[in-house]
Amino acid sequence: MSQGSTDDGLSEFGYSQSLDRSIGKFASFAAGISYISILTGTFQLFYFGFAFGGPVYWWSWPVVFVGQLMVALCFAELAGRYPVAGSVYNWSKRLAGPTTSWLAGWMMFTASVVTVTAVVLGYQLTLPQIWSGFQFVGDGTGENDYQLNAVIWGAVLILFTTLVNAFGVKLMTRINSAGVFIELIAAVLIVIALGVNIVNPPSVLFDTGGIGEGAPGGYFGMFLIAALASAYVMYGFDTASSLGEETVDPRRTAPSAILRAVIASFVIGGLILLFAILAMPNLADPALGESSGGLQLVILTVLGGPIGTLFLICVVIAVTVCALAVHTAGIRLMFAMARDNALPGGARLARVDPKRKTPVVPAVLIGVAAVVILLISVGVPEIFTAVTSVAIIMIYIAYLLVTVPLLIKRLRGEWSGGEGGYFSLGRLGLPVNIIAVLWGAAMAINLAWPRADVYGEGWISWIAFIFIGLVMGIGLLWFRLRGRHRLGTLPEHVAKQIEQEAP
Repeated sequence: MSQGSTDDGLSEFGYSQSLDRSIGKFASFAAGISYISILTGTFQLFYFGFAFGGPVYWWSWPVVFVGQLMVALCFAELAGRYPVAGSVYNWSKRLAGPTTSWLAGWMMFTASVVTVTAVVLGYQLTLPQIWSGFQFVGDGTGENDYQLNAVIWGAVLILFTTLVNAFGVKLMTRINSAGVFIELIAAVLIVIALGVNIVNPPSVLFDTGGIGEGAPGGYFGMFLIAALASAYVMYGFDTASSLGEETVDPRRTAPSAILRAVIASFVIGGLILLFAILAMPNLADPALGESSGGLQLVILTVLGGPIGTLFLICVVIAVTVCALAVHTAGIRLMFAMARDNALPGGARLARVDPKRKTPVVPAVLIGVAAVVILLISVGVPEIFTAVTSVAIIMIYIAYLLVTVPLLIKRLRGEWSGGEGGYFSLGRLGLPVNIIAVLWGAAMAINLAWPRADVYGEGWISWIAFIFIGLVMGIGLLWFRLRGRHRLGTLPEHVAKQIEQEAP
């Protein structure tokens, strides 16, 4: 049987096969791991974690991993049972009511757009350290030099991801898989290179260096802030399932891809952070806690110019494929919701280009929206951390809108999981699900807390509550007044046998 000759059970959910089913096992794994993106996350926010937590910040990595692994295990069960585009939205739709599922999809979609913006800002953190000529605007020391340059590079990357996604999933997966392959090799080589240059004893991982003295909550309060750097990396693993309609044998491929992506990111990313701290000759260097220094500075200091620069180029590649994966996931979510007529202009948004077999309009709209957010960020120095934090919180909320209904199903005895021999947690399902819910709620509150250290002084310290409140409020107002009355699979996407059975 050819890859495209089956809908892999898609008709079971009432949909016809309209996307190109051509993604294999490695490409599925690559989609999940490129969204997490080991090098993008570790290099983008190491400076932030180190600034607030010092070397001890490393311990936030295994803490976040354990929490997110619980969520990933729940998602692996769902991925085997519901291999449908727009993972979070479609999972919630089968676990809860229409309002809950719509809100899950809306939050995840909006977060995806914001995340694209956050990821593309990673170019600015790395490119000028490779070559000063990449700083087009001034010399980087002017009031808005840094941000304006970040917007230019970010817009260039968004244009690239928009064009690639509009061209088709095959091109996207080829670029993404090649980029992930390079990223994984580079990450392993960085681990080895840093590992053979260790100069600090493991005891530095327990030295708070006086951080947090006099601050609310002491060091623990600062550690909770530093944990943002780790929380930013380990999410988006559901992307492997969001591409389920384009994956060969998705019921078996997606669950393993989700778990492998999370575990690989934890192991390799954790070793990079650990060995970077142990290999840095001067941990008291204030530049380690600055965006112009950070992990990039460690690489250049420990490994030297040419080799360090080569690794930073690999980081740029990682940022590129990460932005591509995030953009792709957002498109699939928008398509999934539009196909159910759950968004304004659903028919146009859900239209699949007959030649390229991909939704083109969502690709363009997400690209435009991300650039608009970039432009708004100019003149607000704290915007990078704020944008990053808001994106993470919204994704944690979207995940909760899946794990909470799933937990309710388990408690009512309405969830067996693993039907048809696919991935199942068995008796571990209930405790894993409970931990996933508690973890998600605790981290969402921690990340949204209006700290001046994270968001800045004044009104912007409340940006998480303001932005997320507006997104939820406006979205729910539209849905309750108009959207819920229009729900239903668009005729052009209804499974053929359902059309034939209709009177």
